[in-house]
Amino acid sequence: MGILVVLLLFISFLEGMMVQSAVLYDHTASTECISNPMKPLYGGGIIQNSEFNGDLTGWSVPWGVNATVGTSPSGNKFAAVLGKGARPSRSVSQKVQMLTNTHYSLSAWLQVSNGTVDVKATVKAPNGAFVAAGAIVVKAGCWTMLKGGMTAYSSGPAEIFFEADAAVDIMVDSVSLQPFTFAEWSAQRGATTDRARKSAVKVVARGADGRPLANATVTLDLARAAFPFGNAMTSEILDNPAYERWFASRFTVATFENEMKWYSTERVPGQEDYGVADAMLALARRHGIAVRGHNVLWDDERTQMAWVRRLNATDLRAAAERRLRSVVARYAGKVIAWDVVNENLHWSFLESRLGPDASPRLYREVAALDAAATLFMNEYNTLEQPMDMSVLPTKYAARMEQIRSFPGNGGLKLAVGLESHFTAPNIPYMRASMDTLAALGIPLWLTEVDVAGGSMQAAYLEEVLREGYGHPSVQGIVMWAAWHARGCYVMCLTDNGFKNLPVGDVVDKLIAEWTAHTKAAATDQDGAVELDLVHGEYNFTVTHPSLKAPVVHAVMVDASSSAPEHVIDIKA
Repeated sequence: MGILVVLLLFISFLEGMMVQSAVLYDHTASTECISNPMKPLYGGGIIQNSEFNGDLTGWSVPWGVNATVGTSPSGNKFAAVLGKGARPSRSVSQKVQMLTNTHYSLSAWLQVSNGTVDVKATVKAPNGAFVAAGAIVVKAGCWTMLKGGMTAYSSGPAEIFFEADAAVDIMVDSVSLQPFTFAEWSAQRGATTDRARKSAVKVVARGADGRPLANATVTLDLARAAFPFGNAMTSEILDNPAYERWFASRFTVATFENEMKWYSTERVPGQEDYGVADAMLALARRHGIAVRGHNVLWDDERTQMAWVRRLNATDLRAAAERRLRSVVARYAGKVIAWDVVNENLHWSFLESRLGPDASPRLYREVAALDAAATLFMNEYNTLEQPMDMSVLPTKYAARMEQIRSFPGNGGLKLAVGLESHFTAPNIPYMRASMDTLAALGIPLWLTEVDVAGGSMQAAYLEEVLREGYGHPSVQGIVMWAAWHARGCYVMCLTDNGFKNLPVGDVVDKLIAEWTAHTKAAATDQDGAVELDLVHGEYNFTVTHPSLKAPVVHAVMVDASSSAPEHVIDIKA
């Protein structure tokens, strides 16, 4: 038995060493089209001859086309496949060996011979399935980075290639495919999470005379976590105390499911009613719950009221501006954010009638009425579906650049809103897409997280939430799991008695994990104690025999300091 214990301990030690010594995930991404590609991430990973310095060694050429290795004026080598007018166009491909239960991070730099086209990365997995691993907009004359990925659930040979549904020549360079075991991925994500969400804090307790209080007891109470984690809210909360208690005990931010939308507040032209939204906002504020304004306008024609669809361009512009002024002015300073033109890439109701600058202009007008709020472009499938060509990360980035480059929009407080309605998440692709959007240099939020039902719903939800919380550029998460007595939109966290369902257990587990902190500690001889704390608002209470009464200090722990530790000097 003793030998078995020692052996198990040794195996555990080796597994820990394997995780610790793994290649670290690289968040590098780019949305720019540049003259020369960057070097391949991870030195190419398991890709052979990733920079084509060895001609086409390791690569295969599609049947019926010609391939060559070209050299740019700067001396950079790349593979070029001459499509000869074929449609779809294919790049060179490479076969690799994949391992079961392994995430693969993919990146490559791409260029086409003419025009601007969508190019997708496809992996023929070991089980024979063709898996979409990513896609981007590629231009002639410059190189664009594709970043994506996929997960292998079986071992065996696989093949990676790129293709475009257009008659173009595809040029490829700096290809990389890096494997991460599930254990490596999880361990590294945990370390990244700690770096993003915690800070080292040195608390120094001193008496009224300024001398250190050795062996003082410092107790900590987390009054409010800094990371906004919330859920959609419905009007049913207004007359259901159990719903109110359940919501307020968990979430620090809310999005009203429908109650602030145009079709809820002005069913009849000129007759506005904000009564329900006002009451919900008052309830949220009583509990210290921040509210996102959802939404000012929606670009989907199917969501427009019949009277709005009948308007000519002049009258639609006037009605949209009245709506904007009404809702934004009413709630200015009371909401933390606005989804300005909802789902602005999938749909184009406003642009088709008011011109291509309709959305950027509306962002400017919202900012003029509520300068404090963050303005979101809220979209779905950018993280969820690699093959939804309408909302590729590079297309999202391009629209955001259009918004902030519009005259008068240079100083807007903008953010990326990613709805995150998942079925079976492609976790490496999700992270890669967040990396790409992080290159914009503005905050990312997951704004409407849910996962379709099924045996894996709870496990998938946990992975999605952990990925969002663990990404350094994500600054908030809101789920789309609003409770309805008649049933939820896609995902219910509880039953009608507010007892957790499996996905509700996941949420409670993560809230507990993300707010866990040291409850009490003793100072050393210098009156100091070092703590590693999750970001948030704390009440630090110091007790010591020399003090007549405990001393309480409110302290914000955050990442605002670049120092390796935060020093908090508590004096009686």
